[in-house]
Amino acid sequence: MREVTATGQSIQAAVFSALAQLKANRDDVDIEIIDEGKKGFFGLFGARPSLVLVKMKHDPILETEQYLRNISEKMELDIHITHEVKDREVIYQLSGRDIALLIGKRGQTLNSLQYLSQLVYNRHTRRYCTVVLDAEHYRDRRKETLMQLAVKLAEKAVQTRKDIKLEPMPSNERKIIHTALMKNKEIKTSSAGLEPYRHLVISPVRK
Repeated sequence: MREVTATGQSIQAAVFSALAQLKANRDDVDIEIIDEGKKGFFGLFGARPSLVLVKMKHDPILETEQYLRNISEKMELDIHITHEVKDREVIYQLSGRDIALLIGKRGQTLNSLQYLSQLVYNRHTRRYCTVVLDAEHYRDRRKETLMQLAVKLAEKAVQTRKDIKLEPMPSNERKIIHTALMKNKEIKTSSAGLEPYRHLVISPVRK
């Protein structure tokens, strides 16, 4: 369970500081007041800051990591898991001898697991975050493949004058293709369908 000890000129300021450090909402935490603080004479002499201990009720990062461990254990896989937080994105790095089984064909197993992990994470917090699962830097290799695919399919859409419908992809992969084709004035990209079956459509610009 993550926890933070924070100080402030008031209890409210100390709590606000702790929430910012934990990147959490008030409803996600338990608060223990260690020292109410003291304003001091004229607000200066003898002043003492407030001190609070703020603990996550249910740490979404650890809850999601435990979910991933449970899945790997049921599959009898020995998987090492680390995580990194970037603003409102949590990236889990998976590694292990049998990691290919968690990736699956064209990353389909990894994408499905990422979708389920997203649900687990956001079940334990009101502060929505995007969960990304990576397996021994598979996402970097996949990005290169998607960028090359985007160029080829855009050319096909222009030549055939027909819409090209891609297979379902997670939002981070759809974004890669959107970005790769952003400057191409001969086509436009759009998303269709509902998660986890939401997919990208590449359409020629009708003149």
